[in-house]
Amino acid sequence: MENNVFEEMAKRYDTKERIELAKVVVEAVRPELIESESKSLIDYGSGTGLVSLELADLVDSVLLVDSSKQMLEVAEAKISQRGITNSKVLYSDFTEETPEFKADIVIMSLVLLHIPDTKAILQSLFNILNDGGKLIIVDFDKNEKIYHPKVHNGFSHDELKEILSHVGFKTTEIETFYHGNRIFMNQDASMFISSSIK
Repeated sequence: MENNVFEEMAKRYDTKERIELAKVVVEAVRPELIESESKSLIDYGSGTGLVSLELADLVDSVLLVDSSKQMLEVAEAKISQRGITNSKVLYSDFTEETPEFKADIVIMSLVLLHIPDTKAILQSLFNILNDGGKLIIVDFDKNEKIYHPKVHNGFSHDELKEILSHVGFKTTEIETFYHGNRIFMNQDASMFISSSIK
């Protein structure tokens, strides 16, 4: 019985479009995790784990962090159904509380655009990372066609680089890796991957 409940919930969150987009993100992030077998990974704003659970085999441990309890319940169900032993979930919002732990790698996939104060969240992720740690951001390139009071309309590479460097990251590399139809608020858009080293 319980599995059905989670399957229903998962269907609601894991739409076909989201699953497709997550696959694209996973392909882009995988090369960033070469030789990370001994490293700890935090997926901030993990949702149901569409991205990080596909990367769990590349790292020592995965912590899925989200402020949606229901999404984390779906993620937990996936973890137990697939017998993934190195992943767990944490219900938390780093914009409101400061975590007490550290990680080697933080991934944030299509989450930054939902957080009003870009600099504050990047600062808090910088603080979580161990020295030499890596922050991987996947998000949309700035898109002037989009306006929404609660969502950034993507990010310009230069502006994001500037904020990351201001926060304390030593290096940042950003590249656009994907163009898709109607993937951002029903508009055609492109996604970038950014990799910063503390």
